Amino acid sequence: MKTLGKISANLIAELYDENRSVFTIDDIVRINKTSRTNAAKLVFDLIKRKIIHRLKKGKYVIIPQELGSADTFTGNLYLVAKEIVNTQNYYIAFYSAMKYWGMTTHPIIKVFIVTSKRQFPPKALADKILFVFVNKKNIWGVKSEWITKTATVNISDIEKTLVDALSHPEYCGGITEVAKGIWLVKDKINFKRLIKYMIKYNKKVVAKRLGYILEILGIDAGDTFTKLKTYVSSRYDLFDPTSERKSIDKNNWRLIDNIGSKQILKIISA
Repeated sequence: MKTLGKISANLIAELYDENRSVFTIDDIVRINKTSRTNAAKLVFDLIKRKIIHRLKKGKYVIIPQELGSADTFTGNLYLVAKEIVNTQNYYIAFYSAMKYWGMTTHPIIKVFIVTSKRQFPPKALADKILFVFVNKKNIWGVKSEWITKTATVNISDIEKTLVDALSHPEYCGGITEVAKGIWLVKDKINFKRLIKYMIKYNKKVVAKRLGYILEILGIDAGDTFTKLKTYVSSRYDLFDPTSERKSIDKNNWRLIDNIGSKQILKIISA
C-alpha cells in the first residue's frame, strides 16, 4: 500500500466516509478547507502517484490501494460508468446488469453501457468499460437504481436484461450463462412484462432462444410458450452465436442447437 501524507490521507479517508469514490475539485476544497489552486496541485500529485485517476474534466476516482496494484482499477464500476458516459440516454446492460440482478455469480470485471451517443472509454479504463451504441428509440425498460447511499445509475430491468442478453449472448458469456441467469431469477421474472418486451423488440431469434431455454429448464411460464411459439417460422437460427456452428440436439424452435440441453442443465446444477 502506498504511503499517504497527512493531507492526502485525510482527503481519501473523508471521501471513503462519505462513500464518494468519484469526486471533484470542489470536494477537495470543501474537505481540506483549501483553495482551488492548492486542490488542483494535490490532484496532480495524486494522479502522478496513481492514488486517483482522472475520469473526465473535473471528475476523479479513487484507485483502491488494498488490491495490491494501483495500476489495476476496479472501484465501483457502475458509478464510474455513469460519470464518464456523455449522454443521459444510457443504461448499464448485458453481463453488468445480469450481475446487478443476481443472474450471475461471477465478479464484475467489465461494465457494458448501452448509449445513444458514440464514445470511447478513457484509455486507462479501456479493459473495464465497453460502450454499445444503439438508436435512442431502443433505450427502454430502464430503471434508476441506487448503487451507493448517494448515487443512482440507469440499469435495464430484469426483463429488458433478458431481452438484451438473448439478443447478444456475446456480451453475456454465451447462451449457457444467459440460461443460468434465467434459472437464478426464475421466480422474479414478470413474464407478462417479458412478453410485452418481446413484442416491442420484435426479433424472432430472441423469442425462440427464450422459449427453448424455458423448455429445457422446465420453467412454468403460463401461456408464455404459446405466445413465443408465434415467432417460430421456417427460418433456422443459431442458438448460441458465440459457439461453433454444429447441431447437437433437435428442437421445435427452429434453432440450430450448438450447445445441447445437457450442457445447459449441467451449468445450472453447478
